[in-house]
Amino acid sequence: MKRAHLILSALALIALLVIPGQLKSHGIYLFTYWLIYVIACMGLNLTVGYAGQKSLGHAAFLGLGAYCMALMLKAGLSFWLGLPAAALLCFALGWLLGFPALRVQTIYLAFATLGFNTAIWLFMRNEEWLTGGTFGINNIARPSLMGLSLQNNLKYYYLVLFMAVLLSLALWGLLRSPWGRAFTALRDNPIRAESLGIDIQGYTLLSFAIGAAYAGVAGALMASLVQFIDPAPFTVEASIMMYLMVVVGGPGYFLGPILGAAVGVILPEWLRFAQAWYLLIFGAAVVMLMIWLPDGLLSLPGVLAKKRHSKEASRLRQEAAKLIQSGEPA
Repeated sequence: MKRAHLILSALALIALLVIPGQLKSHGIYLFTYWLIYVIACMGLNLTVGYAGQKSLGHAAFLGLGAYCMALMLKAGLSFWLGLPAAALLCFALGWLLGFPALRVQTIYLAFATLGFNTAIWLFMRNEEWLTGGTFGINNIARPSLMGLSLQNNLKYYYLVLFMAVLLSLALWGLLRSPWGRAFTALRDNPIRAESLGIDIQGYTLLSFAIGAAYAGVAGALMASLVQFIDPAPFTVEASIMMYLMVVVGGPGYFLGPILGAAVGVILPEWLRFAQAWYLLIFGAAVVMLMIWLPDGLLSLPGVLAKKRHSKEASRLRQEAAKLIQSGEPA
């Protein structure tokens, strides 16, 4: 399985390096937007898929990262300072958001994070002196690197791709460390994890904080991609869509955010040929997926393997029953 993951990852990286160079400007922009959501969903997958927490407030961190970057650039500071600042801001607020998870779980925790998202969105909309309100902040600059301007869509795409690869490698290392095993133990059985000496409170807070930091980086990259930020992309509906991306891709699967974000970002764009019907088609496809593959797209190989083993076991039982009925030794 690890070898299959490595092969798939290598093929995906080669495709992501080659394909955008053959696309027009809008296609490159769409791929960049998708990669930004891949980064954000990697963080949410850590919180939801690996640590087993319920969060419907991830879009708030995406927005905080975007506004942090926009405001720092407007203040004349560097993009390369704005990126870690957005991550640190969201890490701190994610840590604070994790405290309700120490008191409530499941649907109650989801409502708590939903309330957080609503509060942040209202702040973005109403505090015009800082955020520009519904008018937003425009003319957000793209960075330069060692004197090379990244204003061009393709050049900025490669920057976002580099960040996505870097953050995915960091997450890969984290999940294979004792921290990653502690997150999985927290998800599977918190009581047993605590009995084994795992600090479930600390790891719960860390799962929210690290997940939020990933969203902060994604938001900062989004600000420079779009070059205009207002509160509209950071509503509760956006958080629900991001949660859906993780679930569709496969919570707890490392490559799940890649497929999930593709379903949430790229698939609707491909379905626009259906005009007014595309939302209905998209919604029906997601509902059918959740019925047949409740653990996400990446659970398909496991489901097929189980069905194959079940059929093989059924065949062997039938053959054994026939031998018993015929009186022959099995």
